[in-house]
Amino acid sequence: MENRDEYLVALRPDIPSAKINDTMSADEQFQNRTLRPVAKLQHDLLVEVFRNYIKKHKNVFYGLNVVKRTDYIENAVNRDQKFRNSLKGIMIGMFTLNEYQTYIENSSALNKRMMNIVRERLISSIQLFERPAIDL
Repeated sequence: MENRDEYLVALRPDIPSAKINDTMSADEQFQNRTLRPVAKLQHDLLVEVFRNYIKKHKNVFYGLNVVKRTDYIENAVNRDQKFRNSLKGIMIGMFTLNEYQTYIENSSALNKRMMNIVRERLISSIQLFERPAIDL
């Protein structure tokens, strides 16, 4: 492996359930070929970034019940533009040059898919967001 793109693709985990076939739309193929593996690769960073988001917003999250915590995650990902842009950067930074070219051709639709994946990853990891024993 001699270039960045090869290294990035080699780093990505395999997702057997992410099927790709000719009957899928180009966006769905991009989602399964690129977005899902990148999100899985970046999972730990996404979790840590959300922990920092909680801390920066005065730990309000910790006082919420499970349903409200889910709503909190959804609002953070969908409505906080600064946070959303940060999440997009975490994902896009792991694209190959060709993937980035594909992304910019239809970024609006792919951003929706990307943020849906990130949001679902955070919600499915909600048990990781418990109040730390010691706030540093």
